[in-house]
Amino acid sequence: MVIIGSFHTTMLFVFQLLYSLFIISYSMTNSMNLSSSPIIITKKTEDNPLPIQTLFKLPSPIPNWPPGEGFASGTIDLGGLELCQITSFTQIWATHEGGPEGLGATFFEPSSIPEGFFTLGFYGQPNNSPLFGSVVAAKDVVGEALRPPIDYTLVWSSESSKINQDGNAYIWLPIPPDGYKAVGHVITSSPDKPSPDKIRCVRSDFTDVCETDAFIWGEDANGLSFYGLRPTNRGIGALGLSAGTFVAHNGVNNTMPITCLKNVNGNLTSMPNLSQIQALVQAYSPVIYFHPDEQYLPSSVSWFFQNGALLYTKGDESNPVAIEPTGSNLPQGGSNDGAYWIDLPVDQAAKEQVKKGDLQDAGVYLHVKPVLGTTFTDIAMWVFCPFNGPSKAKVGIINVSLGKIGEHVGDWEHVTLRISNFNGELKSVYFSQHGAGVWVDAPNLEFQSGNKLVAYAALHSHAMSPKAGVVLQGNGGIGIKMETGKGKMVFDTGSKYLVVGAEYLGSEVVELPWLNYAREWGPKLDYSIDGELKKVEKLIPGFLKAKFEKIVRGLPREVLGEEGPTGPEMKNNWNGDENV
Repeated sequence: MVIIGSFHTTMLFVFQLLYSLFIISYSMTNSMNLSSSPIIITKKTEDNPLPIQTLFKLPSPIPNWPPGEGFASGTIDLGGLELCQITSFTQIWATHEGGPEGLGATFFEPSSIPEGFFTLGFYGQPNNSPLFGSVVAAKDVVGEALRPPIDYTLVWSSESSKINQDGNAYIWLPIPPDGYKAVGHVITSSPDKPSPDKIRCVRSDFTDVCETDAFIWGEDANGLSFYGLRPTNRGIGALGLSAGTFVAHNGVNNTMPITCLKNVNGNLTSMPNLSQIQALVQAYSPVIYFHPDEQYLPSSVSWFFQNGALLYTKGDESNPVAIEPTGSNLPQGGSNDGAYWIDLPVDQAAKEQVKKGDLQDAGVYLHVKPVLGTTFTDIAMWVFCPFNGPSKAKVGIINVSLGKIGEHVGDWEHVTLRISNFNGELKSVYFSQHGAGVWVDAPNLEFQSGNKLVAYAALHSHAMSPKAGVVLQGNGGIGIKMETGKGKMVFDTGSKYLVVGAEYLGSEVVELPWLNYAREWGPKLDYSIDGELKKVEKLIPGFLKAKFEKIVRGLPREVLGEEGPTGPEMKNNWNGDENV
């Protein structure tokens, strides 16, 4: 017995030593990959072209949209300042190191400006993606909305920079006349100050407060860096919009030298009508693939109600009531106060059946809203699943089931299409992931059957992803697994959908009663997180238990499965921007 005990002790020590080395190696690799210092130098060659040397186009041409007022007409009026979208550029300067993936960035001057319109700023983009961007040019409709700058300030030069670059770059900040603001920089390859006619400044009432958006390029972590811009206030009713320009910004100084534009009267004529919405859905609606091992599939809300879902009232739990197909007997309004909740049928066989959903019956529920000063339309496509299955975790090389952790009744996830109101082109897509999510630009999406994008629903959690594979919610090789794969179960969201929200269309869209139900779509579960963690931790080396438990306990309650979610209209992104 002593020999056997010693053997097991030795093997446990060896396992822990090897595992420690694995974690250290993993952490060092991640640390190096996340370094902000440029460590990769990539020069364009005929055999190794940079992604930005390719102009991105959607797989299929943009269709001719049904007739309407101003959607996809090519211009948008901000109330006296008319905008058009510019996608033609002349390259001014490029660097081949630093920035995302260490590939550098390229900066351009807008070209082919229509007669009567003026450039507001130049464009910059990382080299790790095909050229896919735009800036707006502006036309003064009311008079005195645009003026040339009175001078320029040189904010940065690459002359002294020891970087791999094509020539030198000089970044200029326009100095606007009193009562006007700059909405973009000018970049030149010469130290000579640009002409005042190169750009226009915008009258202050047509501008809005902005903040940095995606990182474009920077020399180092402490110096001047280049970012895209977005308005600080976003969502329904917010009037700010980006001109598509970049800002040269030092993070030490919080004062932003560049502003965004503003739709001064909130004009909604650029938004799509119902027939145009239908055409957009047919053009871009996602094809969602479920994991091959998925047991819990979507259904329609009415199927969920008609197959035995029950409404419970606090204090009268022994008398749950059946729910009408439209949710007409659900309590309306109020807040998530715990007074009511929805649960599965009481009968065990019916409960297990409802958990599985019904993919053939499932559809998506659309919320259509104006964003970014009505220059874009967001179409949020909500998917309902009656049940969210248990989670799995990855602790280094160990995969563990989390028991009941992650289980809850009712699951709402969504994919949001962001579409340009200038021409109806898909710009980017948001993939929701249990209270968080990620925006992905069109060049980095997967498409099939023309311009229909591909999405993947994670095993059991249904979190949406643009790619198949495994993503961890955690760090250091420890976290909750988001596992996606291309199984045989496929959901074409364009085959069955219903517009349930489009406030700008008024009475043309009728809101269903279940949308106004403010409480949870599942009960608070009575299992013990502590008990479930203890079961899992038996499989984890002792020196990793505390780190694993910290990560799990730091997850949102909805992810842990301690309670059901609220419905789409109760989410912050119903009226606001997505949670990024």
